[in-house]
Amino acid sequence: MIVDAVNVTLRGCARRFHHHQALHPLDLSVRAGETLVLLGPSGCGKTTTLRIISGLESTDAPGEVWFDDRNVTDLPIEKRNVGMVFQNYALFPTLNVAQNVAYGLKVQGIPRHEREARVNEMLELVDLTSLAHRHIDKLSGGQKQRVALARALAARPKVLLFDEPLAALDAKLRERLRLEIGGLLKKLAITAVYVTHDQQEAMALGDRIAVMEQGRLVQIDTPQAIYQRPASRFVADFVGAINCIARDDQGHPVRFCRPEDVLLADEGRYAQHGCIVASTFLGASQRLMIDIGLDKPIQVERHARETWHAGQRVSWSLAEQAALEFTL
Repeated sequence: MIVDAVNVTLRGCARRFHHHQALHPLDLSVRAGETLVLLGPSGCGKTTTLRIISGLESTDAPGEVWFDDRNVTDLPIEKRNVGMVFQNYALFPTLNVAQNVAYGLKVQGIPRHEREARVNEMLELVDLTSLAHRHIDKLSGGQKQRVALARALAARPKVLLFDEPLAALDAKLRERLRLEIGGLLKKLAITAVYVTHDQQEAMALGDRIAVMEQGRLVQIDTPQAIYQRPASRFVADFVGAINCIARDDQGHPVRFCRPEDVLLADEGRYAQHGCIVASTFLGASQRLMIDIGLDKPIQVERHARETWHAGQRVSWSLAEQAALEFTL
């Protein structure tokens, strides 16, 4: 499958519903061939942004949506050549797998022989060839989502849009499909925008991540930069866990760190001291809660085979350049 990837540009896009400003004026660029993940809590504006890109939702004036040098602001979804994959699959239960994948092509008037060739290509791409004639109600959740992906790709869209496609699946299946989708997006090099509230999903799939808060874009960068150099306490707290390790004279938290960046040793090795108040075994790792004299214990991640126990006095420090500081 050959994909002609496009750049997607939003200029001053905003959306107000009655008295609620769902999306404040937003400028956003998605590079041709990249996967951009829109990440944030429920109600932050990420799905509204996706729907504006798709044409399912209009932007308030004077916002504009561009695909390369083509202004698509006033075009409906069927004229934008986008593919969409939803959380609830949106498949036709009376049709089998192949018929579901072929449906959009049939509506477009694609000749039968070309339609069949594309369906076969898509089913092979998502490893569902053997299930071509199986009815939708006989499929697992993961298989249904792969059918939805094949159907979206069959029309050879310029842009592929995902609206929390894995949210309804169990954890193990979600992880497997995340790997499959990530590999497929890299293979196709299609422009993709992926909405999720799951930070692990965002880290695994995104070439870049756009973090949103209360209808605003608060940081956009690579997964590594978002995690290691968050622009605000909100970003740091939403993308992973953070510890407060220092407060100012008024008691405001001013210095933070990630749980894995705490260096831990027996008492006496490092300058800071504390006491382990709880330990939780997590399989490959263990989570220690350590009282360092602040109002809340700090969280420390250690290998599961190390020996630590509640009540143990310890000393601690930070890995080099690991401290996070935010202005109030």
